[in-house]
Amino acid sequence: MNPIKLSGWKMAVIPILGICAFIAYLYLLRVDIPQIISIIQQANPRFYLLAALFVFLDVFFLSEAWRVLLRHLSVKLSVLRAYIYVWYSLFIDIIVPAESISGEFSRLYLVSRDYGNDVSGKVVASLVAHRLIGMTIGFLSLILGLSMLLSETQINSIIFNISLFLITATAILIVLLLLLCIKEQWTLRLIDLLLKAIEFVSKGRWKPTKIRDEAQKLANMFHSSILEFGRAPNVIVSALLLSSLSWFSYLATSYLVFLSLGFKVSWSVILVSQSIISAVKSIPLGIPFEVGLPEITMVTIYSVLGVPSGISATSTILNRVLTLWLRFFVGFFVQQFFELKQITTKLKTELDKPKSSKIY
Repeated sequence: MNPIKLSGWKMAVIPILGICAFIAYLYLLRVDIPQIISIIQQANPRFYLLAALFVFLDVFFLSEAWRVLLRHLSVKLSVLRAYIYVWYSLFIDIIVPAESISGEFSRLYLVSRDYGNDVSGKVVASLVAHRLIGMTIGFLSLILGLSMLLSETQINSIIFNISLFLITATAILIVLLLLLCIKEQWTLRLIDLLLKAIEFVSKGRWKPTKIRDEAQKLANMFHSSILEFGRAPNVIVSALLLSSLSWFSYLATSYLVFLSLGFKVSWSVILVSQSIISAVKSIPLGIPFEVGLPEITMVTIYSVLGVPSGISATSTILNRVLTLWLRFFVGFFVQQFFELKQITTKLKTELDKPKSSKIY
């Protein structure tokens, strides 16, 4: 597998466009920018620092859930290495469009690079299982949040319809993923169709015969690994519990941001807003739903659900400083450090090789 290479301008263009779109949206809503600055200055730093701590806990529990799945398939990552891989993938998620799959590809690349391509099928199985667990938790959270809102107040029809649509779309996607996991022939047929499409687009110049053989081997390993999960419900339960702790940490971050502003928000608002954002990101639409669109979505949902516009905008900004920009800079540092370490290790190996004797 080839390493992920990204030029500087490509890394910067999407975040910049997203920030510009969000600022323009605030102006369209006629949100008082000086009021936002004033609210930020009065925020409680203790609650905000606690929210930042939950960001790191979120990533830790997320990495542990994935590590449990990998360990069952005899791919043994250390706690630290799994944690680093997930931070690396979060960085890729932010800077590469189609967020829903880019981070997972980066984790597949990292594990395959360090442990060999022989484990690729197992890694794919762990990533699919991890995604299914995460989607199921988000799906149930959206249903719970919607039910809580309906019991508390008269819900806005737009939020209700969007929630129903995402619940239905997520359920369909979960079923399709489960069918691909169960039906090996479906997976092989899908691989064959993709390769034929590539061959057609290249007008026959590229014959993916070797890749087809490798893909079939990977698919066989993938389905064998999925069957292993089916025989080990305790592993799935462990991953489910850890993923639930990760999800709670993610929700707690948003809740604590509101508390730092002195505004007590209902948990139903947190559940619905964050579940909607998570559901959109989990559906592979191929759009860069990471910078700009989530902020606009959060402000809109908060405002529609009764949160004052100034508090909605301020909490969104402070929330995204933690869930986007903190992740971005930590992930960037991890990615740079990890790649530099790989280069230095490779150079050291080359230098330590015995020099061949010269014959005169």
